[in-house]
Amino acid sequence: MAQVLLLPGWQNSGSAHWQSRWEELHGFTRLQQHDWMLPLRGDWMAQLEEAVLSATGPVYLAAHSLGCMLTAAWAAHSQNKQKVQGALLVAPGDPEREELRAVLRSWSPVVLQRLPFPSVLLGSHDDPYCTIQRAQQFAAAWGSEFVDYGHCGHINADSGLQDWPQGLAMLHQLMETKKES
Repeated sequence: MAQVLLLPGWQNSGSAHWQSRWEELHGFTRLQQHDWMLPLRGDWMAQLEEAVLSATGPVYLAAHSLGCMLTAAWAAHSQNKQKVQGALLVAPGDPEREELRAVLRSWSPVVLQRLPFPSVLLGSHDDPYCTIQRAQQFAAAWGSEFVDYGHCGHINADSGLQDWPQGLAMLHQLMETKKES
């Protein structure tokens, strides 16, 4: 049976965030990090590696913000990336933005290598942490299908998504597409 790993971004996802709601409603597994406030890329990659290694079946990733950057960095270095069957990448945070560089310095440069598994990336026109153009650049570099999610901010709890059934449908579609191939 497939396992869905939720990859929150910087500062984790609060109780009203769609990732937290999916964890509660669908039993998905949240990847825990040692330090949510001062995230170190290597440490976060090690945590993801351990989670993927301990999974008993195929893995799908549902990443938000810095979790998208984690997906790309981990996939570029892991010897176990074949266990991941796909990734839903939501509102990538751009650690190279001037206002984020000091806190997220270990995340630069952003890994821009093609992902070895199918992925869908959602970007928003009014995301305060990543321009729509930069999100499109990430999607192109990673080989992700790009979805323009309109004006939905950072696609998080503040966006009013609640259980976010549209996002869950996209994840399920990604999972079904992989089964058919």
